Amino acid sequence: GSTMTEFWKEHSRQATVEEMMLDSHAQELTQHELPEILSLLPSLSGQRVLELGAGIGRYTSHLLTQASHVTAVDFMESFVEKNRQDNSHYSNASFLQADVTKLDFPKNSFDIIFSNWLLMYLSDEELTSLTERMLGWLSPGGYLFFRESCNYQSGDFKRTFNPTHYRSSAHYSHLMTTTLREESEGAEKQVFGFDIVLNKTVQTYIKMKKNQNQVCWLLEKVGRDTACQEGFRTFQQFLDNQQYTRKGILRYEKMFGAGYVSTGGLSTTKEFVDLLNLNPGMKVLDVGCGIGGGNFYMAKAFGVEVLGLDLSANMVDIAIERAMEEKLPSVHFEVADATKREFPEASFDVVYSRDTILHIDDKLALFKRFHSWLKPGGQVLISDYCCGEKPWTPQFQEYVKQRGYVLYTPPQYGKFLQQAGFSNVRAEDRTAQFTEVIQTELERAAAMKDEFIKEFSEEDYLAIVNGWSDKLKRCKTGDQRWGLFHATRN
Repeated sequence: GSTMTEFWKEHSRQATVEEMMLDSHAQELTQHELPEILSLLPSLSGQRVLELGAGIGRYTSHLLTQASHVTAVDFMESFVEKNRQDNSHYSNASFLQADVTKLDFPKNSFDIIFSNWLLMYLSDEELTSLTERMLGWLSPGGYLFFRESCNYQSGDFKRTFNPTHYRSSAHYSHLMTTTLREESEGAEKQVFGFDIVLNKTVQTYIKMKKNQNQVCWLLEKVGRDTACQEGFRTFQQFLDNQQYTRKGILRYEKMFGAGYVSTGGLSTTKEFVDLLNLNPGMKVLDVGCGIGGGNFYMAKAFGVEVLGLDLSANMVDIAIERAMEEKLPSVHFEVADATKREFPEASFDVVYSRDTILHIDDKLALFKRFHSWLKPGGQVLISDYCCGEKPWTPQFQEYVKQRGYVLYTPPQYGKFLQQAGFSNVRAEDRTAQFTEVIQTELERAAAMKDEFIKEFSEEDYLAIVNGWSDKLKRCKTGDQRWGLFHATRN
């Protein structure tokens, strides 16, 4: 703690925005960055907000205009004073000089905790302890937003010594989502943890400083069923450790073709995207973007802007690496949970999703979200795993359970789209095409067997080939189906 105090004493003499951001371009960066960061927050209206590491109040005044109350905390007296001078005319503000490692509040005191560049000054132990306390301070369903410099420093101030912990964004995600807190109401015990709503790179820093290391998160406090999937604490951890390990993803890509991790790779992508009549400048949201192949294709072939969301951090990491190679400024990626991520009404021309929604339980609620995110006249295009009428064979039941999929017949799926308010709903059973594509992919695998084994292993080759052959069997029994869905928002 004492080195930290020294560090900030040295950088808080004038209490200016330059000092606080440790960057001489602070004014210009702030102008673009503030609106970007604020746009990622959930609605502040009527909410009790705790701002940690508030500094001189760059964000405080903006939070105060919308929230019902803001408690702004910083441990440098000069910063707190400056914030108080600038913002104490708001009646809904309290200012507190305190060290976050020792801070405490009563349970359920806040609805939103906001922090910008704070956690990187804490050790792993301090961060774990603070995360556990924050879970207590937040009401259930409350949000934590934080933003940090990852991997290495972003400011250009000379620093004589630097007490910062530059973690990878994966390290933050892991630490924040594995920390749990047990609360008891009378005899009832409940365990809470954080789920990731979104995790993305701050675009202002990419545009203005070619810097990929400014990363932010929005997390939600949720009750944890301690017996989550296969012993993983969150669905995201299940994906990243089970089906979508980095090796698992690259193995899929070898089968589907460069850039793709879904059925048919580029060939089905071309065919399906053609149904959309895309025009330059349109905005496309891809839910379950995988490693981004379809996004790069749409951006290059049609000049559209694409935002790709995926809940698997491993997928998004690969997509971002590829995006840097592709140098396509119109394609962005973020780790996000589409069932929780908020977008303003009428943000997109197209919502596109390939073989992803099978993972999601409440499809109707998700389709209602899609409907609100689309502009009038906007389109949704989805391909997804479906199923035949029950009863299913025991093998299929076991497969669905092990994967955690939630499947419907293509007509049922189409009905959900109608119920969500879509019109011109086309629900097509494309199982014949699916089996044809899988046959082709199997033939391709056989032709490159040696190369595949050299790149991965014999075991990987067999796992993939058996997996693909099983898909064919499941289609033959009539249990597994593949659906294509296209609809419009009026």
